[in-house]
Amino acid sequence: MRRLGVEQRDARVAAGLSLRTAAVATGASRSQLWRFERGELDRVSIADLGAWFAVLGLDLSIKTYPAGDPIRDRAQLTLLERFRARLHPSLRWRTEVPLPLEGDLRAWDAEIRPPAPARWRVRVEAETRISDGQALVRKLALKIRDDPGGHLVLLVSDTRSNRAAMRAIRDGLRASLPSDTRELLAALGNGTEPRGSGVVIM
Repeated sequence: MRRLGVEQRDARVAAGLSLRTAAVATGASRSQLWRFERGELDRVSIADLGAWFAVLGLDLSIKTYPAGDPIRDRAQLTLLERFRARLHPSLRWRTEVPLPLEGDLRAWDAEIRPPAPARWRVRVEAETRISDGQALVRKLALKIRDDPGGHLVLLVSDTRSNRAAMRAIRDGLRASLPSDTRELLAALGNGTEPRGSGVVIM
């Protein structure tokens, strides 16, 4: 908001417009614009911002960018707990494990590690509803690229829509996630390292 206020003030001065003229043109008060330009307004509607910049010949553009993972909902927590209950008691379980990149807000939903001296690990990415299969494939590919060590389990809720989505993208995931539910649950249930990464539907 402070940055936008500075841009507003600089553009208004460059255009030779007074605060009063800009306020009258947009239906705002002079004091409201004055406070905005000085970073003293905590909240401004998008409609007001659009109007204030429009009188200066500027378009307001708003776009979202990936900055981290969304918070978990109750269904995802339940799915993770169902999976955790199938693990051997000797295996260590951590949730919200950050990717090893400075300033990266992404995290694996969970991580499984064996007791020492074994050093393998399994990263877990849980999905309760797959709405865009291709977006999921891209997200996983980027996470694997940025944190390549260890196995990966894509944990998916067993619903009709998710099974349909997985059928559509399974071939594209086969190279990086070859193992299936039975094989992965058998290994982790015994406390042993899986042969590779894969998909668990449960």
